[in-house]
Amino acid sequence: MEKKMLVEFGKRLKSLRQAKGLKQIDMAGIMGITDRHYQRFEYGKVNVPATTLNFFADFFGVTTDYLLGREERQNTTQQKS
Repeated sequence: MEKKMLVEFGKRLKSLRQAKGLKQIDMAGIMGITDRHYQRFEYGKVNVPATTLNFFADFFGVTTDYLLGREERQNTTQQKS
């Protein structure tokens, strides 16, 4: 991912997390990673693996394109059957 996309991803991720009333340490616990590793996602410091991107999209009910800044609307994803 290019730097601009990583920064936008981090901003959107932070906003979605805060809207759910979660702290960074809460997200780290849910994901089974360190809080420092989670922080790096929000700060735009690391590339986001596809599996992690999909996790975030499903968890927050948004599209991967929204998270990546490729679309402006928070279109909710359809539930898998």
